[in-house]
Amino acid sequence: MKPSILSLVVLLLIVGGCKQDSKEKNDQKPEMISEDFNAMLDAYYEDGIKLNPVQATFTGDDRYDDQFPNFLDSSHVKKVKAHFEKYKAQLESFDDDDLSETEQMTKEILAWECNMNLEGMKFKKNEYMPIDQMWSVNLLMGQLASGSSAQPFETKEDYLQWVARVKGYVQWLQSAESKMREGMTQGYVLPKALVVKVLPQLKALTEANTQEHLFYSPLHKFPDSFSEADQQEITEAYQALIEDDVVPAYQSLVDFMESEYIESARETSGITGIPNGKEYYDYQIKLYTTTTMTADEIHELGLSEVARIRSEMEQIKQQVGYEGDLTSFFDYVRNNKELMPYASAEEVIANFNAIHERMKPQLEKLFDNTPKTGFEVRRTEAFREKSASAEYNPGSLDGTRPGIFYVPIPEATKYNVYSDESLFLHEAIPGHHYQVSLTQENEALPTFRKTLWYSGYGEGWALYSESLGKELGLYTDPYQYFGMLGAEMHRAIRLVVDTGMHSKGWTREEAIQYSLENEAESEAAITSEIERYMANPGQALSYKIGQLKIRELRKKAETALGDAFDIGQFHNEVLETGCIPLALLEDKINRWIETQKKA
Repeated sequence: MKPSILSLVVLLLIVGGCKQDSKEKNDQKPEMISEDFNAMLDAYYEDGIKLNPVQATFTGDDRYDDQFPNFLDSSHVKKVKAHFEKYKAQLESFDDDDLSETEQMTKEILAWECNMNLEGMKFKKNEYMPIDQMWSVNLLMGQLASGSSAQPFETKEDYLQWVARVKGYVQWLQSAESKMREGMTQGYVLPKALVVKVLPQLKALTEANTQEHLFYSPLHKFPDSFSEADQQEITEAYQALIEDDVVPAYQSLVDFMESEYIESARETSGITGIPNGKEYYDYQIKLYTTTTMTADEIHELGLSEVARIRSEMEQIKQQVGYEGDLTSFFDYVRNNKELMPYASAEEVIANFNAIHERMKPQLEKLFDNTPKTGFEVRRTEAFREKSASAEYNPGSLDGTRPGIFYVPIPEATKYNVYSDESLFLHEAIPGHHYQVSLTQENEALPTFRKTLWYSGYGEGWALYSESLGKELGLYTDPYQYFGMLGAEMHRAIRLVVDTGMHSKGWTREEAIQYSLENEAESEAAITSEIERYMANPGQALSYKIGQLKIRELRKKAETALGDAFDIGQFHNEVLETGCIPLALLEDKINRWIETQKKA
């Protein structure tokens, strides 16, 4: 999903909320307990978005659109810590016997949230390495600055609120530089390969021509209702903001990072190259997979999955009549001009919309519930396109802003379509768009749970969605089915290379080579992916771990229920509970299976 909104949630340490099972009820619990419990949940959410007002903007809550606290400031960090300590203590005052099954699940989720956030705050990685090429806050602010993301630009107040927010953001940029300087003295520095990728992103925002600057973009979209005087006032404010605040802050970062910082950057690829790196990686595994698996266990699972998927790929290679070995077939697919049919980015976007149209008739067979929130496919913004992956940004909580599937298209003539069907299933429908939107639209859920994100569940569901292609009328072209296998292989490889770099001493180059030998992605795309894993250890593990758990639960239900198994109902059970740790999902599905047996 979105590294954008997800990175903000994770790196700013305010993780948000998740989803409640609307079908589980217990009418015997005291009403006052329920009222007190729900009041506590509401307070947790409200206090959380005050600490992370940008998250509020992404949900469609405009109360804090002018705010950007300095997340790196020690006083703010203390407030965040106090927030989780406060609600952890309050949570313990509620006895499970007084709560319904649904409320007990919510209690478990909130306990996980508080404990994981407090544990994460013990590490200094995000404090001393706040900027990277893929996940950091500056990239998300660039999205907002484009004027076509979650930050609203409809009224004069909207435009001036953005000015106030950016002034706060500039303070964060200045603190980021300061923290990175301090990190250099403590052994916390980025790998040199990542610094090389960050610098062009930062330099793009030192643009001297103010009217061509990314942060000037909203002024090219003035509503017709604005008076000439209002436009002039806003223009002057934006020019001053860009010239006096934004450009100097970015230029200072560039000067620092392309001189002192890159000279101190480390040659190691894995996170063990920083202090307490092993302990940090163990934490990241738990955070992103929501399991107790070890790095060694995950590495061995990855090797097994890579071998299994290779055997299926061999069958497709034979089906299309290719006579060389599988490694050369990867090169053939990568460079096959017939799989690069487009001359413009618009044609790429149109193909994704066509995929949606083809699958629409089959969706109702697999899903009883579909979201009301709108959906769009858009090209990734130019300033971050070269190092971005395809991603999904959720719509607003009220559904007025659509969910957006962003597609990077640096060179349309080199865009290979072989994996587009699986990519759409993952990032869009029924992947992240169904999973996120149905959660947000469920009025039975407390607000705090509607915005929670667990990668093990969320990315696991999206990867599971890719396996539904044939049931949805897709994958009729063997190359598209090979694309699905390639996408699954990509996630299996992640288990190997992420653990390889961060627990077994693999270099960036070794990880790239292993990927090239086992998948058909281009070397440029693979390099970007490996560097993504270097920047955020453990995140890449969540996809395959979650997918395998959902597959396991579906197979268990099919076996246990036989002809009584209803795929639509199974999907309801998975989706209605929303983002939860995988152990809680397994408990829920097990209870559903037992209930269905008795029906």
